[in-house]
Amino acid sequence: MARFNTKSVKARVTSAVKSTGRTTRTHEGGRGHLRDARSELFLLSVANFVSQQTFYETGDRRDDRFAALVRRLAVEDPEWTAGLLGWLRGDGNLRTASLVGAAEYVKARLDADATGGPTGRQVVASVLRRPDEPGELLGYWTSTYGRAIPKPVKRGIADAVRRLYTEKSLLKYDTATKGYRFGDILNLVHASPDPAKPWQGDLFRYALDRRHHPETAVPPEGARVLTAHRALMALPVEERRAVVTGDGGAERLAAAGITWEALAGWLQGPMDKAAWEAVIPSMGAMALVRNLRNFDEAGVSDEVAATAAARLADPETVATSRQFPFRYLAAYQHAPSLRWSYPLEQALGHSLANVPSLPGRTLILVDRSGSMWSPLSDRSQLNRADAAAIFGTALALRAADADLVQFGTSSQAVTFRAGESVLKVLGRFGDLGGTNTTEAVRRFYRKHDRVLIVTDEQATYHYHGDPTEQVPADVPVYTWNLAGYRAGHGASGEGNRHVFGGLSDAAFRMVQLIEAGENADWPWTVG
Repeated sequence: MARFNTKSVKARVTSAVKSTGRTTRTHEGGRGHLRDARSELFLLSVANFVSQQTFYETGDRRDDRFAALVRRLAVEDPEWTAGLLGWLRGDGNLRTASLVGAAEYVKARLDADATGGPTGRQVVASVLRRPDEPGELLGYWTSTYGRAIPKPVKRGIADAVRRLYTEKSLLKYDTATKGYRFGDILNLVHASPDPAKPWQGDLFRYALDRRHHPETAVPPEGARVLTAHRALMALPVEERRAVVTGDGGAERLAAAGITWEALAGWLQGPMDKAAWEAVIPSMGAMALVRNLRNFDEAGVSDEVAATAAARLADPETVATSRQFPFRYLAAYQHAPSLRWSYPLEQALGHSLANVPSLPGRTLILVDRSGSMWSPLSDRSQLNRADAAAIFGTALALRAADADLVQFGTSSQAVTFRAGESVLKVLGRFGDLGGTNTTEAVRRFYRKHDRVLIVTDEQATYHYHGDPTEQVPADVPVYTWNLAGYRAGHGASGEGNRHVFGGLSDAAFRMVQLIEAGENADWPWTVG
């Protein structure tokens, strides 16, 4: 009699995020499951906007927890920690957490006199992807640990500087508002030019002149952008608006590297219709998203708005911008004109293009409790409740057969039709008070093939029971943690119970790996 080689046999799969078997209390007093250090750091990292308040934790408390976990694992497991930090800044697209983490990685390994594993220099270089980030990392280090900068930090920054510093980056990011100018950084880290870039030596010397002798600094010969910029800066103020309103004004501004942030200062006047129309062609996708209200208030023409809208809705532009879907939702909610609505709806759809299409029957539960309504960050206009609803709705719309449910103290089904836009379905979600995940699962689970819960995992004390235990052990339950709190609402890592984190559609692809019989490893190690 066959006992193991049967038609129904399934490979045993595991998840990277694992519980320890120990329990604690959630912030609301409910039963919570503790995770191992790597799992806790991963979930905190993908939800951490550094120095930002959450509903249950102050920014300082979260930052201290984050730094302590990085320092511990930088010594205990440097390969894994270096992989996490590089992924955070790359595919994870989280700048600040990765920069802070790299600095703490270096500090911990220096304090422990640790050797082996990725060097501090390698880790620092791996997280610096934008020209302003060397200064950001130096700012964090010196404000936290003083002005003595260790060699791994200096060398990692020097490697990044050779890769990142160009004419346009100098104009965009080397401004008087920065504590560390490009010239300061070059002096501090002793960065030498890249031999493969013969123009870089002259550029570095010019950056030093701009910092120390701005009145006599002259762009190097052949530096076309810097020369064009200098020519515009030399124009009398009364002649500058004619550049904007004249033929070829947009091209001239772009050639000189004049950004929208710098244009008002250069004009020394308001950003009116003509100014916006001249700079819109050279603005990046997310700069457009952030300024839609400004365009409307200035009276930008429908013709120019149509070109901006076409760029917003372009799938390739959306993919290249690597912005989270909630950025487009925030813009949609706050853009005053209907001419932006459909392009933003399209952009949001494109940003969710990689959400998987799940076969069979799927139960999707979206947390709309009170703690989910805190902003994603102090600068964000969007909250975790809406971010959860975006992904829950996208999953439901793409699934073969899905039940979409919102829950808090109570729970209720959210109706949708095949082919509807995510934004229309979002309007049917509400604010549902406390967090009774267990009851929501118990009420709506009806022999589904899988259950997905998008939540902060913070059940209140009077709601008893592990929500994942309401589902048979052979049915997978996937939890997306959007806040990175220490305790989870259920055990994870083994036996069809899986936890992921963050606000990227990349995490949702883990479902397909697990159900194909593959282990859901850390995202930077998945082939």
